[in-house]
Amino acid sequence: MSLLDLVGQVAGAALGGNAGGGDTQSALMSAVGGMLTQQGGIEGLMQQFQNGGAGDLMQSWVGTGQNLPISPEMLTSVLGGEQVAALAQQVGIPPEMATTALTQVLPMVIDQLTPNGTAPTGDALQSGLGALLGGFLK
Repeated sequence: MSLLDLVGQVAGAALGGNAGGGDTQSALMSAVGGMLTQQGGIEGLMQQFQNGGAGDLMQSWVGTGQNLPISPEMLTSVLGGEQVAALAQQVGIPPEMATTALTQVLPMVIDQLTPNGTAPTGDALQSGLGALLGGFLK
């Protein structure tokens, strides 16, 4: 099983099993990619996590060690309720479900995009996101 399959399974489980099916999972992955782009890439998101008091969590996702978990409350605190609500609306799920899904999927996506412990930028980030989303949407 590839990591991409695992991300898909985790997204499905976080979204309540088969709730919404593959379309919801695909929409969630696409929304995560859009969020990364809007935040200025992984480095921008890292700064937001640092400012929100969760920099160590985000660094664990980027680094090559084990990913530390994040609680729904901490994730909402770091990202802000408005951003979570906007992502939920984009995906078509309740904000609480989006938060739960993000606590599972975001660490895995960041980990997948940073296999060597460094954050890609610019074209490398877009290429990585494209490969990740393209592979997931097959």
